Amino acid sequence: MDRVEPPTEQSRASNGATASRPAAPLHYSIQLTDRQRMAVTGGVMLGMFLGALEATVVGTAMPTVIAELKGLNLYSWLISGYILTSTIAGPIWGRLSDLYGRRLFYLIGTGVFLIGSVLSGLAQSMEQLIIFRALQGIGAGALLPLSMTIIGEIYSLEKRARMQGIFSGVWGFASIVGPLVGGFLTDYWNWRSVFFINIPFGLASMVVLGLAMKEPKEGHRPFSLDYAGIVLMTGSISALLLGLSHAGQRIENWTAPETIGLFAAFVVLLVLFLWVETRAEHPLIPLSLFRERVMAVSSANGFFVGMAMFGSLSFIPLFVQAVIGTTATEAGSTMTPFMLSWVVAATLGGRLMLRMGYRLIAIAGVACLVVGFGLLTWLTSGSTRLDVMRDLVFAGVGMGFCLVTLTIAVQNSVPRDRLGIATSATVFFRSIGGAVGVAVMGAVMGAVMSLHLNQQLTQLVSTTTGPVAKELAELAQHPELIVSQATRVKLNPEVAHDVQGALSVALNYVFIIGLIVAILAFFVTLFLPDGRVRDQQHARR
Repeated sequence: MDRVEPPTEQSRASNGATASRPAAPLHYSIQLTDRQRMAVTGGVMLGMFLGALEATVVGTAMPTVIAELKGLNLYSWLISGYILTSTIAGPIWGRLSDLYGRRLFYLIGTGVFLIGSVLSGLAQSMEQLIIFRALQGIGAGALLPLSMTIIGEIYSLEKRARMQGIFSGVWGFASIVGPLVGGFLTDYWNWRSVFFINIPFGLASMVVLGLAMKEPKEGHRPFSLDYAGIVLMTGSISALLLGLSHAGQRIENWTAPETIGLFAAFVVLLVLFLWVETRAEHPLIPLSLFRERVMAVSSANGFFVGMAMFGSLSFIPLFVQAVIGTTATEAGSTMTPFMLSWVVAATLGGRLMLRMGYRLIAIAGVACLVVGFGLLTWLTSGSTRLDVMRDLVFAGVGMGFCLVTLTIAVQNSVPRDRLGIATSATVFFRSIGGAVGVAVMGAVMGAVMSLHLNQQLTQLVSTTTGPVAKELAELAQHPELIVSQATRVKLNPEVAHDVQGALSVALNYVFIIGLIVAILAFFVTLFLPDGRVRDQQHARR
């Protein structure tokens, strides 16, 4: 007969902790048999695998997408739009799951994600794809935070640390096969298939979790959402992304009235958001969470790490395909060392944290990120795939150490009734950083490339006639065509060299920004208090 592990005496005592000194989460918040616990863990792992597969499969296909649908200027929107909606949705899913249960909203979120995936695979233009990716992001906002929250509900703190390490390993494994699968599908089938591949994994996760996870009925609880906070946060980040998108079209747009107006709107809406959050009954992001130093430092770290990671790494496939000149499959395999080192570091970090505490592991992780992004700044149009792969190993180790460590640190510092919103908040800030990072780096890349490409192509146009002149005119309007191997073969070698050189310079600026942000993350992490993962018998009274 399956064994049910009840809450311990320490977990019951922890419910009486004062508000000023919250107890750690309940030992077993949801009572499951061993068989049910294993099934739920497997279902959530499928969801985690789905989220990781989506991020890496689609990332490899993006250069081919923009070459077919024509829209290098919208490249960052395909990524940042998805990140923005998943970021805004994350705390909402977390809040709803705190009120009404994890299972229901995990299933709804996964369903929305799958609908967005199907529509994305059917998109006929960049604008349609951006909209459908945004819908996909709304569902994705439930996958990662609720997966981690469910694990926090069904395992003790000591086991939770090990499980988070395993889950990071699952994420890493999916991230290893994702670029390879994405590149293969893009080269030998078509880019649309990278969205359809989500369907079987998503359906399997929904079926397993729906059947195996049983939550206690807690009666009716009043529904309340911070609508003003949602609108203001969405408006502020959207204004920032629109401003950066406009600025990235050409260098002079950075001082244009439209850009300045959008940046001003971002600041005003952000200030209003913070004001509303201090007065909301159920705030989108409870500012009181940040009275806990672990939460404050982890959120700041998450913002900077997300900005560096999503921002820089989103452009690696573009660099490998367009500058070095490879296929999508080769670009996908270039990411393999990053993912492998992430898996190893995440698994190792989860174990080391139990012995050494989370501060030292987090600092070591960010230090590796700084080294990795520093090496990326030395890449040029003469670099090889091996150069990129070497640099990404350091970044992968850094990400593996950082993400698992800071997630556990946060979960170890909040009471059970705030576990969902606290976990979602850490993902929220990492994702906001990612959206801002992609937008900032995309804007810089666009402006720098426009400046260099116009200078180089103008000189060539003045001395060129015939078919080559036509090539130059088309490339000036659609530089993303250089991504296509078929196009590169047909191009005049001098023209191809100039376009690749301009893109290389532009992407070098992207990596420099990533390095600066990684250094900021390192200094922030130094303020993380020293602490060890403790079970309930060591919980604060």
